[in-house]
Amino acid sequence: MSERAKNEIVKEKSRLLRGGIAEGLTHVVTGAIDEDDTMLLKFHGSYMQDDRDVRAERTKKKLEKAFSFMIRLRLPGGVVSPEQWLKLDDIAGTYANGTLRLTTRATFQYHGVIKSNLKRTMQAINAACIDTIAACGDVNRNVMSASHPFLSKAHKQAEELAIAFSDHLLPRTGAYHEIWLDDQKVIDTAPATPESEPIYGPLYLPRKFKTVIAVPPDNDVDIFAHCLGYIAIVEKGEVVGWNVTVGGGMGMTHGETDTFPRTADMMGFCTPEQAIDVGEKVVTVQRDWGNRAVRKNARLKYTVERVGIDAFRAEVEKRCGFKLGAPRSYSFTSTGDPIGWRQSLDGKAADRKWHLTLYVENGRVKDTATMKLRTALREIAQAGGVDFVVTSNQNLVIANVTAKAKPKIEALLEKHGVVTATSSGLRRNAMACVALPTCALALSESERFLPGLVTDLEDILDKAGLREDDIVIRMTGCPNGCARPYLAEIGFVGRAPGLYNLYLGAAFDGTRLSKIYAQDVNREQILTLLEPIIKRYAKERTSGEHFGNFVVRAGIVAATTAGNNFHENVVLAKV
Repeated sequence: MSERAKNEIVKEKSRLLRGGIAEGLTHVVTGAIDEDDTMLLKFHGSYMQDDRDVRAERTKKKLEKAFSFMIRLRLPGGVVSPEQWLKLDDIAGTYANGTLRLTTRATFQYHGVIKSNLKRTMQAINAACIDTIAACGDVNRNVMSASHPFLSKAHKQAEELAIAFSDHLLPRTGAYHEIWLDDQKVIDTAPATPESEPIYGPLYLPRKFKTVIAVPPDNDVDIFAHCLGYIAIVEKGEVVGWNVTVGGGMGMTHGETDTFPRTADMMGFCTPEQAIDVGEKVVTVQRDWGNRAVRKNARLKYTVERVGIDAFRAEVEKRCGFKLGAPRSYSFTSTGDPIGWRQSLDGKAADRKWHLTLYVENGRVKDTATMKLRTALREIAQAGGVDFVVTSNQNLVIANVTAKAKPKIEALLEKHGVVTATSSGLRRNAMACVALPTCALALSESERFLPGLVTDLEDILDKAGLREDDIVIRMTGCPNGCARPYLAEIGFVGRAPGLYNLYLGAAFDGTRLSKIYAQDVNREQILTLLEPIIKRYAKERTSGEHFGNFVVRAGIVAATTAGNNFHENVVLAKV
């Protein structure tokens, strides 16, 4: 075999993802595990981290870093029952840092789990009939579908595809059950077949693989930001097939122009019966064609960029044994979540359930002095009769509420200071990754920085008369793009402590990337740069024109087109 990245060698020698994880968990003299095993641990749904707020102090005292583990759940479709919510909440208080983190992958993360509690936490998650298999790692990760699976029959079909495709692409190794569950399974997440990986092979994929499913007109999953996407084609309330997209991805590396965000290409149309087969063949083509020598260029987006969509489609069709149809007409109108109450679309009006989408700032479910969100949600779960849905935008849907229960839920939320609206259109479209202090890749703040910045920008919006206007704003602490900033109308990417690159001009419906506008700007400079643009937007916009479209039309940034037209060295403004 030709030159390979280190991760490829580790996977090959791992005995199908076992490595030395089980033995490493017994080493009590350290809170860490072996470097090679940290790579394998991702396949089991966990990352090793340390508290960077105390790293310098501990180094001075010659102490080991304050190691802990993040655990991410596999939750295709994002739905949990009230019983599951209570168990997940218990885990947060018993083993983690007392919070539940809703992620941009429409699932939960726990932070602050120490090594001695790692196995106990995994077992507690499994006892809630949920697992963490393939939530991270070089495999098909948590499959996201439209944020309201109970909204209509088509939305339910999207959720069903998400669950079926996630299960179909699960690793078949028994390593997870051996290491974490002592081979005792509450739920059977790995078929009892001879030890092999019929889809992935012994090396799995060259890099992570992300799949999403959207139901127009909502593009809440950011379909073009991901490796594989299914866009529902709905006729008479039923999904008659899927437009299939391939080759999207957000990550890049500062200063390396051979890395870039990329919007997905439209590959074709498939029937509902063909959907899983088509997705599997996309995965196997990436397995065989992806770059295993240079990890930073190993995502599917680089494969499609290198070979072209026509060659990629031809290979998928060859492996499927049938041709894909021509893409069918559809339309997206937004990427965010409609905050507030929404009623089901199907059935008799009197029987339709209600669904409340709560804005959860940066996805952090916790109690504060002024708002007891975690307590309120626990009490709602204890009352039962609803479902909970994690959205792709870090928000939470309290779903399937009856008309009778609706005022009770509103009263309970009010009692605990939980507001069901946001202070501005900018805030309800805001999203940030975790970044510091736990993410090892973070170059700057994100979750702890964006809320205050939004408050400052709200003052500018007030003066311009734009407080209620929807504008998508997102921030990440590094260029890997977990909060999808390159598809935000206003995007920030961390460069160094307190410094960010500013991007403008993405489409409100998630179909166009942004362009870099300014480099290495701090909080004060950000406000100085954005204030005149916001004022111009208020005065010069056309009817219904969104902010991202305006800054392109006004020549503030140039428009991008599909694929790689994103260049970090284009800096149009400096302060």
